[in-house]
Amino acid sequence: MSEGEDAWNFLGTCADGGASIAVDDVSTSDQKLIDQCLAGQNEAFGQLVTRYEGRLYGTLVQMVGSVHEARDVAQETFVLAYQKLDSFRRESTFYSWLFRIAYNTAISRHRRRRRGNASVDAIRETTGTEPTDQRPEADPAYQLHTTERQALVQAALSELADEFRTAIVLREMEGLSYEQIAEMVEVPVGTVRSRIHRARSELRQKLSRALASEQ
Repeated sequence: MSEGEDAWNFLGTCADGGASIAVDDVSTSDQKLIDQCLAGQNEAFGQLVTRYEGRLYGTLVQMVGSVHEARDVAQETFVLAYQKLDSFRRESTFYSWLFRIAYNTAISRHRRRRRGNASVDAIRETTGTEPTDQRPEADPAYQLHTTERQALVQAALSELADEFRTAIVLREMEGLSYEQIAEMVEVPVGTVRSRIHRARSELRQKLSRALASEQ
Protein backbone atom coordinates (compact mmCIF):
# COMPACT_ATOMS: atom_id res chain seq x y z
CA MET A 1 0.00 0.00 0.00
CA SER A 2 1.34 3.42 -0.97
CA GLU A 3 1.59 6.32 1.47
CA GLY A 4 -1.17 8.11 -0.44
CA GLU A 5 -3.52 5.14 -0.09
CA ASP A 6 -2.59 4.83 3.58
CA ALA A 7 -3.52 8.47 4.20
CA TRP A 8 -6.74 7.99 2.25
CA ASN A 9 -7.73 4.95 4.34
CA PHE A 10 -7.01 7.01 7.45
CA LEU A 11 -9.87 9.32 6.45
CA GLY A 12 -12.41 6.98 8.01
CA THR A 13 -10.76 7.11 11.43
CA CYS A 14 -9.71 10.73 11.84
CA ALA A 15 -12.99 12.08 13.24
CA ASP A 16 -13.39 11.82 16.99
CA GLY A 17 -17.16 11.87 16.84
CA GLY A 18 -17.67 10.16 13.52
CA ALA A 19 -18.87 6.77 14.76
CA SER A 20 -22.23 5.97 13.25
CA ILE A 21 -25.22 5.34 15.49
CA ALA A 22 -27.71 2.67 14.48
CA VAL A 23 -30.71 4.74 13.48
CA ASP A 24 -33.29 1.99 14.05
CA ASP A 25 -32.05 1.42 17.60
CA VAL A 26 -32.76 4.96 18.77
CA SER A 27 -35.69 6.10 16.62
CA THR A 28 -38.44 5.03 19.03
CA SER A 29 -36.56 6.51 21.97
CA ASP A 30 -36.08 9.77 20.07
CA GLN A 31 -39.78 10.03 19.36
CA LYS A 32 -40.58 9.55 23.03
CA LEU A 33 -38.16 12.30 24.07
CA ILE A 34 -39.57 14.64 21.42
CA ASP A 35 -43.10 14.04 22.69
CA GLN A 36 -41.98 14.73 26.25
CA CYS A 37 -40.27 17.97 25.24
CA LEU A 38 -43.29 19.17 23.28
CA ALA A 39 -45.37 18.42 26.37
CA GLY A 40 -43.25 20.83 28.37
CA GLN A 41 -40.58 18.53 29.79
CA ASN A 42 -37.57 20.52 28.59
CA GLU A 43 -35.09 18.14 30.22
CA ALA A 44 -36.05 15.62 27.53
CA PHE A 45 -34.42 17.82 24.90
CA GLY A 46 -31.28 17.84 27.04
CA GLN A 47 -31.18 14.08 26.63
CA LEU A 48 -31.37 14.47 22.85
CA VAL A 49 -28.49 16.94 23.00
CA THR A 50 -26.43 14.51 25.07
CA ARG A 51 -27.22 11.71 22.65
CA TYR A 52 -26.18 13.51 19.49
CA GLU A 53 -23.82 16.38 20.37
CA GLY A 54 -20.64 14.29 20.10
CA ARG A 55 -21.60 12.79 16.77
CA LEU A 56 -22.70 16.11 15.31
CA TYR A 57 -19.65 17.98 16.58
CA GLY A 58 -17.22 15.37 15.23
CA THR A 59 -18.80 15.55 11.79
CA LEU A 60 -18.86 19.35 11.80
CA VAL A 61 -15.16 19.57 12.67
CA GLN A 62 -14.36 17.73 9.45
CA MET A 63 -16.89 19.73 7.45
CA VAL A 64 -15.88 23.24 8.52
CA GLY A 65 -12.22 22.57 9.36
CA SER A 66 -12.22 24.42 12.67
CA VAL A 67 -12.99 23.15 16.18
CA HIS A 68 -14.11 26.63 17.21
CA GLU A 69 -16.47 27.04 14.25
CA ALA A 70 -17.79 23.48 14.66
CA ARG A 71 -18.62 24.18 18.29
CA ASP A 72 -20.46 27.39 17.38
CA VAL A 73 -22.40 25.69 14.58
CA ALA A 74 -23.36 22.80 16.86
CA GLN A 75 -24.58 25.14 19.59
CA GLU A 76 -26.58 27.23 17.15
CA THR A 77 -28.03 24.05 15.63
CA PHE A 78 -29.37 22.74 18.94
CA VAL A 79 -30.89 26.13 19.78
CA LEU A 80 -32.65 26.22 16.41
CA ALA A 81 -33.74 22.60 16.75
CA TYR A 82 -35.31 23.34 20.12
CA GLN A 83 -37.10 26.40 18.75
CA LYS A 84 -38.37 24.51 15.69
CA LEU A 85 -39.09 21.15 17.33
CA ASP A 86 -42.83 21.45 16.77
CA SER A 87 -42.15 21.66 13.01
CA PHE A 88 -40.40 18.27 12.95
CA ARG A 89 -42.73 16.15 10.79
CA ARG A 90 -41.15 12.80 11.73
CA GLU A 91 -40.86 11.81 8.10
CA SER A 92 -37.16 11.25 8.70
CA THR A 93 -34.99 10.37 11.68
CA PHE A 94 -34.38 13.08 14.25
CA TYR A 95 -30.64 13.09 13.48
CA SER A 96 -31.31 13.57 9.76
CA TRP A 97 -33.49 16.56 10.58
CA LEU A 98 -30.90 17.85 13.07
CA PHE A 99 -28.10 17.52 10.55
CA ARG A 100 -30.05 19.44 7.91
CA ILE A 101 -30.29 22.31 10.38
CA ALA A 102 -26.53 22.05 11.08
CA TYR A 103 -25.72 21.89 7.36
CA ASN A 104 -27.81 24.96 6.55
CA THR A 105 -26.37 26.80 9.56
CA ALA A 106 -22.80 26.03 8.48
CA ILE A 107 -23.51 27.20 4.92
CA SER A 108 -25.14 30.42 6.15
CA ARG A 109 -22.22 31.20 8.47
CA HIS A 110 -19.77 30.48 5.65
CA ARG A 111 -21.59 32.91 3.36
CA ARG A 112 -21.59 35.58 6.06
CA ARG A 113 -17.84 35.12 6.53
CA ARG A 114 -17.28 35.48 2.79
CA ARG A 115 -19.19 38.76 2.82
CA GLY A 116 -17.14 39.79 5.85
CA ASN A 117 -13.91 38.94 4.03
CA ALA A 118 -15.04 41.12 1.13
CA SER A 119 -15.54 43.96 3.61
CA VAL A 120 -12.05 43.39 5.01
CA ASP A 121 -10.61 43.58 1.50
CA ALA A 122 -12.46 46.86 0.94
CA ILE A 123 -11.04 48.31 4.18
CA ARG A 124 -7.56 47.24 3.20
CA GLU A 125 -7.84 48.81 -0.26
CA THR A 126 -9.43 52.01 1.02
CA THR A 127 -7.32 52.73 4.09
CA GLY A 128 -4.16 50.77 3.42
CA THR A 129 -4.41 49.23 6.89
CA GLU A 130 -4.79 45.62 7.92
CA PRO A 131 -7.86 44.90 10.09
CA THR A 132 -7.05 42.99 13.27
CA ASP A 133 -8.43 39.45 13.53
CA GLN A 134 -9.86 39.06 17.03
CA ARG A 135 -11.07 35.46 16.62
CA PRO A 136 -9.55 32.91 19.03
CA GLU A 137 -8.48 30.60 16.17
CA ALA A 138 -6.33 33.43 14.78
CA ASP A 139 -3.98 33.03 17.74
CA PRO A 140 -1.26 30.44 16.93
CA ALA A 141 -1.42 29.22 20.53
CA TYR A 142 -5.00 28.16 19.91
CA GLN A 143 -4.18 25.79 17.06
CA LEU A 144 -5.08 22.17 17.58
CA HIS A 145 -2.16 19.72 17.66
CA THR A 146 -2.76 16.80 15.32
CA THR A 147 -0.79 13.89 13.94
CA GLU A 148 0.85 14.30 10.57
CA ARG A 149 -1.72 12.18 8.78
CA GLN A 150 -4.64 13.97 10.42
CA ALA A 151 -3.18 17.26 9.27
CA LEU A 152 -2.78 15.99 5.71
CA VAL A 153 -6.32 14.66 5.53
CA GLN A 154 -7.81 17.78 7.09
CA ALA A 155 -5.87 20.03 4.73
CA ALA A 156 -7.06 18.02 1.74
CA LEU A 157 -10.66 18.06 2.99
CA SER A 158 -10.57 21.82 3.51
CA GLU A 159 -9.70 22.33 -0.16
CA LEU A 160 -12.81 20.52 -1.37
CA ALA A 161 -15.95 22.41 -2.32
CA ASP A 162 -18.51 22.45 0.49
CA GLU A 163 -20.90 20.03 -1.18
CA PHE A 164 -18.13 17.50 -1.91
CA ARG A 165 -16.66 17.73 1.59
CA THR A 166 -20.04 17.22 3.23
CA ALA A 167 -20.83 14.18 1.10
CA ILE A 168 -17.49 12.43 1.69
CA VAL A 169 -17.52 13.14 5.43
CA LEU A 170 -21.00 11.67 5.82
CA ARG A 171 -20.09 8.62 3.74
CA GLU A 172 -16.57 7.81 4.95
CA MET A 173 -16.72 9.06 8.56
CA GLU A 174 -20.37 8.68 9.44
CA GLY A 175 -20.78 5.49 7.41
CA LEU A 176 -24.14 6.64 6.04
CA SER A 177 -25.80 5.20 2.96
CA TYR A 178 -26.26 7.22 -0.22
CA GLU A 179 -29.98 7.35 0.53
CA GLN A 180 -29.42 8.71 4.04
CA ILE A 181 -27.05 11.39 2.78
CA ALA A 182 -29.51 12.39 0.06
CA GLU A 183 -32.19 12.79 2.71
CA MET A 184 -29.94 14.89 4.93
CA VAL A 185 -28.74 17.36 2.31
CA GLU A 186 -31.97 17.21 0.29
CA VAL A 187 -30.56 16.27 -3.13
CA PRO A 188 -31.17 13.24 -5.39
CA VAL A 189 -29.26 10.02 -4.68
CA GLY A 190 -27.57 10.31 -8.08
CA THR A 191 -26.20 13.71 -7.09
CA VAL A 192 -24.82 12.25 -3.85
CA ARG A 193 -23.06 9.46 -5.78
CA SER A 194 -21.56 11.98 -8.17
CA ARG A 195 -20.34 14.22 -5.36
CA ILE A 196 -18.75 11.33 -3.46
CA HIS A 197 -17.03 10.04 -6.60
CA ARG A 198 -15.68 13.52 -7.33
CA ALA A 199 -14.60 14.03 -3.71
CA ARG A 200 -12.74 10.69 -3.58
CA SER A 201 -10.93 11.45 -6.81
CA GLU A 202 -9.89 14.94 -5.71
CA LEU A 203 -8.82 13.75 -2.24
CA ARG A 204 -6.59 11.01 -3.65
CA GLN A 205 -4.92 13.49 -5.96
CA LYS A 206 -4.42 16.07 -3.22
CA LEU A 207 -3.05 13.54 -0.73
CA SER A 208 -0.69 12.06 -3.31
CA ARG A 209 0.67 15.49 -4.22
CA ALA A 210 1.05 16.46 -0.55
CA LEU A 211 2.99 13.30 0.26
CA ALA A 212 5.16 13.61 -2.86
CA SER A 213 6.10 17.20 -1.95
CA GLU A 214 7.35 16.07 1.47
CA GLN A 215 9.74 13.48 0.05
